[in-house]
Amino acid sequence: MKMSVLASGSTGNCIFVESDSGSILIDVGLTCKRTEIALNKIERSLNDIDAILITHEHSDHIKGLKVIAKRYNIPIFANKKTWEAIESKNIHVNEEQKFEFNALNYKEIIGLDVESFNVSHDAVDPQFYTLSQNDKKISVITDTGYVSDEMKGIIKDSDVFVFESNHDVDMLRAGRYPWPTKQRILSDIGHVSNEDAAHAMKDVITDRTKRIYLSHLSQDNNIKELARMSVEQVLNHHDIDTISHVALQDTDKDEPTKIYTL
Repeated sequence: MKMSVLASGSTGNCIFVESDSGSILIDVGLTCKRTEIALNKIERSLNDIDAILITHEHSDHIKGLKVIAKRYNIPIFANKKTWEAIESKNIHVNEEQKFEFNALNYKEIIGLDVESFNVSHDAVDPQFYTLSQNDKKISVITDTGYVSDEMKGIIKDSDVFVFESNHDVDMLRAGRYPWPTKQRILSDIGHVSNEDAAHAMKDVITDRTKRIYLSHLSQDNNIKELARMSVEQVLNHHDIDTISHVALQDTDKDEPTKIYTL
């Protein structure tokens, strides 16, 4: 497998994964034009995409869906409630492109074994995915207020994680957001902080884990260096070497990460 985090953050999220048989996107939170630009930067195109997996209906995950679905005949997967929420936003997808993929199920998509699982977020029925092929596994988990033991059991022992590290708690508390918004982010249906993410990571990292992409960073309540330092401190305290064992990787809202081959 090959992968790139095309964009990650509060303004838009999109992940590219390539198997031996084709390519998929997880979420299309960029406009169609920006998605094409991001793919071009890794020498790919929307014409190469064979399927799209949607995690939930928030705009930073489906911003490009309406136009991409109209212009490209790509199969799109989401669970039943998420499809209903998407359609309520006046985003209509041709029936022949719509596929239902509910949580705690498995599907084979372009040669990838894909498992879906629920997270805790203030969307109608949010779910994320693990993708496996040839004894390699990628787990994507963002947009969750906490990481449960059940989630950990599903994502544990992955080669690569795309893991939410949304905010620094002190920055959030001192920041400009109104108190109800701060409460929402800090709640069990909000987003995980740098420290909470790190404590969850220590429970799922194994000897096979090689890379963690720190993802969905708040543009107002986090910075890359702080996220990386916070996670490093926790992992190093638990004897997880973030240099020779697990590499922590930044993600960006505007620039895709380099193609990584598992």
